[in-house]
Formats: sequence, C-alpha cells, structure tokens
Amino acid sequence: MNDWQPTSSHDSRIARANLLRSIRHFFYTRDVLEVETPLLSSGTVTDEHLDAFLTKFNHSRDGAPVDLYLQTSPEFAMKRLLCGQSGAIYQICKAFRHEGEGRWHNPEFTMLEWYRPGFDHHALMQEVDALLIETLGTDAGEIISYQDVFKFRLGIDPLTATDEMLLAKMADCNIDISSPEQLDKDSKLQLLFSMAIEPVIGQERPCFVFGFPASQASLARINAQDSRTADRFEVYFKGAELANGFHELNEASEQKQRFEQDNEKRRKNGQPVKPIDTRFLSALENGLPHCAGVALGIDRLLMLKIGASHIQEVLNFPVSRA
Repeated sequence: MNDWQPTSSHDSRIARANLLRSIRHFFYTRDVLEVETPLLSSGTVTDEHLDAFLTKFNHSRDGAPVDLYLQTSPEFAMKRLLCGQSGAIYQICKAFRHEGEGRWHNPEFTMLEWYRPGFDHHALMQEVDALLIETLGTDAGEIISYQDVFKFRLGIDPLTATDEMLLAKMADCNIDISSPEQLDKDSKLQLLFSMAIEPVIGQERPCFVFGFPASQASLARINAQDSRTADRFEVYFKGAELANGFHELNEASEQKQRFEQDNEKRRKNGQPVKPIDTRFLSALENGLPHCAGVALGIDRLLMLKIGASHIQEVLNFPVSRA
C-alpha cells in the first residue's frame, strides 16, 4: 500500500510556499491587514448548492451538545470584523464543502478572501486583475458583462430570453439532460453558462464576467441602474473558475430575507434547512461599511501557476488519502 505518500511533488510544495509569500507581499504593499477567523461556527451557508460539514460539540458552557459547522468560506466572520471597523482585511485559510473530489475541487481546500471598504465590484475586479498579473504573470484581463457574454457566445440575451428560447439553445449546445423543461430559468442559464460559455472564455487571459442576474445575487447588491442584475463578478482562466466577488449587500433585513428564501428552496428540494448566522445579521444591523469582497481558490491558482492538470498535484494529501 502506497496511499501514505503525498500526491504532490516537492517542487509543487516549494511553488505553494512561494505563491503564499507573493500573495502576502501583495497585500502588505497595499496596507491590507491579514486576519484569522474561526473555521467552526453555529451558523452556516444557506445556499441550496452548498453543503457544510457538521460536527457535534459536547463541551458547550451549558453542557448541551451544540451543532457546529466547518465553514464553506470565512465570509460571515470577516464581515463581522468589518462591522467592528477592521478596515481592509484579507485571510488565507482552509475552507470545507461537503461534495466530491474532482479535477478542480477537494472537499478541504485553501481559500484567499479579502474585503475592501470604499471599493465597488469594478474597483475590486481591477485589484484581482493586479493580483493575477503579479502571481501568474498574466496579461490584463478581459472584462465583460454576463449579458454581453451570452449575446456574443450564444446569440441570446439572458435577461430577456424565455424558457422556450433557453431550452432551444440547450438543444443547440447538445446539453442533454432528462426533463430539462422542469428546470427553472436560473438552472437553465447556469447550465448554458457552465457548459457552453465557461469552457471557451479566459483561455488566453483572465476573463471577468460581471452583472449576473439578480436572482443569482447571493450576497451582492442589486445594481442601482439595472435591477435585473446584481453587482457580482466571477473570474475564469484556462478552464478554472478562480474567484467570485461582490459589491457587498449591507442591508440586514434584505440579507435575512435572502437566507430565508434559500431555506425555502431547500425545503422544496427536500434538502435540510440550515441555521441562519444570527451573529452575522446582528453585525449587519450595526453597520457594514460600503465595501466589495472576493474569494479566490489558492489551490486552483497554484494549479495554473505550475501547469497542473489535477488538484491532487498541488495537495499533499487529498481527501482520498486524508
């Protein structure tokens, strides 16, 4: 049995150390503070497409067992720091998502997340681009709206297309799934984007796609000029989804409503309802500064840097060898 051995090479370990050093230097020169927040929390993400690992804590102050979740992202805790007047902050940490292994994903992975008070999503896209130029030596990225990338690549407007138009385009793109007519509009759009657009954008230089539909806003603000869209962006490069960023929502009541809507979708799908992070909502009530934030996968960044074809090449021990 050789499953005790690491799946990475020593060269990739050196490359990881150098990459982390360059990231920390990038933020040091920009006066962004490195912070740490807990990986365990009593609240967790409500997104129907994400699941967190759950554990029982048997030593709480009142003696009763408590459910704690390994965080899918440090977002909620970092925003609590922002509400406590931390200023610009970043974190390099482990994140956990209860899903299978794949080329680009391991259930335990390393994430870089940072927040910039005073920035909107356009300013943050420029800083993400600068980081990629610094760490990967890329050319300046392409910046295109979600609406325009659909028009250019598929010849349809995602904001006005009917379900029938989306089904026809799925057939044109040979997206063959059972009962596609039962999918809601967002699911159709996500399939078209992931299967017909993602594989072809960002091949020569990073591609920043912004202005996702408002129904896919997650924790982003709704755009002030076009309420059909959200102030959210994603970054793609050489087949990898590298980063997801937002002009951050700072209205506690709206955020609570979105969490409740997520949980309602979970109920309808037969998924377990997740506990809402009430401390995060309390922090928002106290006041989140106008800011933008982004999460970037360091393992994927390292894969691109060294030309790895599978995430196992940049991990010492993936979950199958944990």
